Amino acid sequence: MNTKNTALPKLYIGIDIHKRSWKVHCATELFSCKSFSMSPDPDQLLKYVTKHFSGYEVSTAYEAGCCGYYAHRCFESYGWQSLVVNPAEIHRKGKEKYTKTDKIDAQLIARELKDGRLSSIVVPDMEREELRSLFRRRNDLVKDFRRIKSYIKMQLLYFGIKEP
Repeated sequence: MNTKNTALPKLYIGIDIHKRSWKVHCATELFSCKSFSMSPDPDQLLKYVTKHFSGYEVSTAYEAGCCGYYAHRCFESYGWQSLVVNPAEIHRKGKEKYTKTDKIDAQLIARELKDGRLSSIVVPDMEREELRSLFRRRNDLVKDFRRIKSYIKMQLLYFGIKEP
């Protein structure tokens, strides 16, 4: 009787994302790999996973932050499950509460992902994100405009000039 393994092995990737580099930690159900640093490029991570973990079902997670959702969208386009998590929801125990490094963060994210304790924030679609960004830029410009008008009025008052 020939039997086939129908369940794919699972790979869990925790990423601490920053502008200049990513700290990545990979783990499977059987072992935990080493942490490594890489350039902030989702395609480079795809090449690494394809080379070292072909045939694995991949799940990734990273903390929500200033780098947005570009990586999340790339990971999902590769067919991977991807979570963007609230940093406050990552469970830390013991020394982990006081020691914070990129490597430890990546390991914690991978561990929590593997244990199924992470939930994703709501990732907006591209159109909503673009409209939100446009609205925020407009608000910033309005605030700047008000502040500059206030500076001009203050300077006029300083020299005793009446507002026109």
